[in-house]
Amino acid sequence: MATYHFERETRTPQSETFIIESDGDEVGRVDLHYAGSTAYATLCVPADFDDDAIEELIGEIDERLVMSWEPLRDDFIVTVWAGREVGVFSETGEEEDEEDVDAGNGNR
Repeated sequence: MATYHFERETRTPQSETFIIESDGDEVGRVDLHYAGSTAYATLCVPADFDDDAIEELIGEIDERLVMSWEPLRDDFIVTVWAGREVGVFSETGEEEDEEDVDAGNGNR
């Protein structure tokens, strides 16, 4: 069983975004959206995550993040994307805290 750490990246009254880490490495991200008594998530994981690993991670997200929002929610709907990170893009093309950003195009 993997140990996951969730680092909040953004938060609004109806949504949150978390970077997912395991053993100090980024392994994905989850965007949570709260609408009434239903929580929706878009979960992005590496292509090599199998169904068991995805289900385990969804359980951790539910227990540690979603249940703190609404323990008596009606449903938790998760869309899972498996692939690889292509980059981080920005209109300014600069990320002050990222050393490996190509300032010409904002791609990391």
